[in-house]
Amino acid sequence: MKANKTGIARIFAAFSYSADGIGAAFRHEAAFRQESLLYVLLLPLLYFLPFTLVFKCLLLAVNTMVLIVELLNSAIESVVDLVSPDYNIYAKRAKDMGSAAVLFSLLLALVLWLTAFADIFFPY
Repeated sequence: MKANKTGIARIFAAFSYSADGIGAAFRHEAAFRQESLLYVLLLPLLYFLPFTLVFKCLLLAVNTMVLIVELLNSAIESVVDLVSPDYNIYAKRAKDMGSAAVLFSLLLALVLWLTAFADIFFPY
């Protein structure tokens, strides 16, 4: 595939492709919609709760990472479904590994949120 855009046009095209990807995730991936809703609900807490600046940055990063990992998992699942429409143990393995990556990102987010709350209520 030859790139036919250069300079600023390529940057605008890349932004458009990214927006298309986010739109596709919203339309076709319930998990991405749920995680996005959770992201939007939790984001204001970073402003209002008395977390340290370090915790605020960590929580923003890990919550964003959950969305990133979900997008990558959805991309893996889409490609696997395209190239292997029938059951295949390797396709299942790829999809399961993508799902495991999402699980780990969600567990990390949960641990950081719990740690941030513990830091408020049980400072050391």
